[in-house]
Amino acid sequence: MNTKFLNNSVDGQWSKEELSVFAGLSSPDKIQAYLDSIPYSADSVYRCPRSVIRDQKAHCFDGAIFAAAALGRLGHPPLIVDMLAVHDDDHILALFKRNGHWGAVAKSNFVGLRYREPIHRTLRELILSYFESYYNVDREKTLRSYTVPLNLSVFDAINWAVCDASMDQIAERLDRMRTIPLITPAMAEAFFPVDEKTYTAGLLGANEAGLYRPSKKEQEKEHE
Repeated sequence: MNTKFLNNSVDGQWSKEELSVFAGLSSPDKIQAYLDSIPYSADSVYRCPRSVIRDQKAHCFDGAIFAAAALGRLGHPPLIVDMLAVHDDDHILALFKRNGHWGAVAKSNFVGLRYREPIHRTLRELILSYFESYYNVDREKTLRSYTVPLNLSVFDAINWAVCDASMDQIAERLDRMRTIPLITPAMAEAFFPVDEKTYTAGLLGANEAGLYRPSKKEQEKEHE
């Protein structure tokens, strides 16, 4: 794993202020708490970890990349995985392992799509733990598949932790990653809408501007 640039300030890579932020992120739960402390971004731009610290906001892509950088400084491989949905935004997690079990850190507009303790024996098991909390404003359960993990160290040469321009390349690579299905069409046809209590609880503190709103045209196409 070649991520030495995550752990020093060589060539001005990190400022003293930035290093001070990372110094406080000494465990996965503290990384999650930091992401929870900043607003959810409805901006269409991607922010690298440096820009997340500067702007003090992030959406799920920014948050996962930031968490991967912070986890990398703790000695974990900087791994992310993309969860893929219908009639909804995809959602990205930063992954870590403890004692051979998967956990995750994430920034989300939904309460239930954030941290997971490292108790999951397989990646599939971890991803499925998000299923019931993964829904849209029309109360549809939307999670369908996920990608194999992407190790961000392959982007070390373009300084992904401090360069906004590198984010597009990461997004493009995620789009090409092999995907693993979770749900069959027959399963999806039988899903019940999300109940009122779950829906309300999941949207606690959500940024309305950042919510995905499915179009009727999109939904009609899905059922053709």
